Amino acid sequence: MVHADSSNFATGVSKAAAYDQVIEQAKALFDGQRNWVRQVCNTANTASLLWHAYHALPSPSNQVNWAGFYVLDTTASDQLILGPFHGKVACQTIKFGKGVCGAAAAQQKTQLVPDVEKFPGHIACDSESKSEIVVPIVKGGKTVAIIDIDCAVENGFDQDDQNKLEDLAEILSNACDW
Repeated sequence: MVHADSSNFATGVSKAAAYDQVIEQAKALFDGQRNWVRQVCNTANTASLLWHAYHALPSPSNQVNWAGFYVLDTTASDQLILGPFHGKVACQTIKFGKGVCGAAAAQQKTQLVPDVEKFPGHIACDSESKSEIVVPIVKGGKTVAIIDIDCAVENGFDQDDQNKLEDLAEILSNACDW
């Protein structure tokens, strides 16, 4: 059984090692957790792992100010609703195609945004966010959720973040009954 200590990250941990720990702990947490209630548990635990991982890293990663999920609204096939997260209160619904999250959901493609002010139609839920990465979680050709991470500085994310978060999205896609 995974212990709360799994969200502890060593001081000075590298970004790669932090992501590896997130993925390893997520896999352990997801084991045998398939139903829709478990989807909430899995995304909540993943949001916690990511939050603690980022805050154990040096700048810019430790400037992450929001880490969480939006999930497909089962009452509207073209809309995301707020899921588990860490950070300030957030927008509750986002239409596919709107803002960074909606673009990732509609295009089923990661959005790596170094400066959110330059992203057409950016939705500013938190004025302190300066950069963002959004990774779609796709199951059966359908966007079922997105991983959304915001940073309080520009250029908060890079290709390493994208690669590891895409790996995590694939694990989540297969770990839950969306």
